Amino acid sequence: MTSTFLPDRRTGPGTAPPPPPAGAARARTRRRVTHWLTAVGFQLPALVLFLVLVVLPILFALYAAFFRWGGFGMPSDYVGTENFTRLFDDPVFLGDLWRCLLLVVLSLALQLPFALAMAVLLNQRMRGRAVYRMLFFAPYVLSEAITGVLFGMIFAPGDGLADRVLGGVGLDGLGGEWFADPSMVMATLFLVMTWKYFGFHMMLYLAGLQSIPRELTEAALIDGAGPWQRFRNVTLPLLAPTLRISVFLSVIGAIQLFDLVWVVTQGGPDHHSETMAVTMFQFGFKRYQVGYASAISVVMFGISLVFALAYQRFVLRRDLQGATTTMRGDGK
Repeated sequence: MTSTFLPDRRTGPGTAPPPPPAGAARARTRRRVTHWLTAVGFQLPALVLFLVLVVLPILFALYAAFFRWGGFGMPSDYVGTENFTRLFDDPVFLGDLWRCLLLVVLSLALQLPFALAMAVLLNQRMRGRAVYRMLFFAPYVLSEAITGVLFGMIFAPGDGLADRVLGGVGLDGLGGEWFADPSMVMATLFLVMTWKYFGFHMMLYLAGLQSIPRELTEAALIDGAGPWQRFRNVTLPLLAPTLRISVFLSVIGAIQLFDLVWVVTQGGPDHHSETMAVTMFQFGFKRYQVGYASAISVVMFGISLVFALAYQRFVLRRDLQGATTTMRGDGK
């Protein structure tokens, strides 16, 4: 006996499957709501702190920049854009911009190449390289206050360690008032900055160098490439993402530099080592011109923001796109 099975017309080709039971749909909705509430619950404390400690002070500084305000009570003496007009007519602030640019150029031209050279050297097989790494990174661990006091004693005129060493080798003429001479103060300050921060960039470069597969450099060596060719054609391109991050941190740090300068020179002599952050502190907490200091802080924030967005858009775009596709699990 044969039986014939007729297809169900409701499930034929081109027909939508039957809707799931109402209970299953409600369960999926509850799971989505639970996941969303869990994510919000974990992120809410950080968002509240970010709002209170970052966003609100920025907005209040922008508001106070349009007032002549001494810092007591609420701002009430509205002056419009007078603080910003005064800002760009102030030779001290214009000098701050020039000194910021000078520090950026010196950092990119001297400090970072020096850190890269030390990283390449300490990436080689050599005795005691762990000790050298620790010694070079140790200054970064010290606080800026300790560093400032230390170099204040080293470069003390006359009886400081620097003058004594120069005198011991017959170079007395090279010593002098390191932080008191307007023609020497920025060079001496940059030397202190290099001692303090180059170890951080060196460790960044070391981490990047150790992530490069050794097989690539060995293949270049087999192909007859010399040390410089291997560095230029293999190491440097693969280290480029680390270099870009290092440059970004160096520039932002130069724009916002305050504590080391304040401890060492307080902006002297006669504003020749002053930075934007030091000028802002002077007017806000020494002269009680908080409205004008707020205008300086707004300009600093604007410069940092424009640089960060432009750098991300034109320099870090490929690195960020790679990170995004990796997080998504997309191999394309």
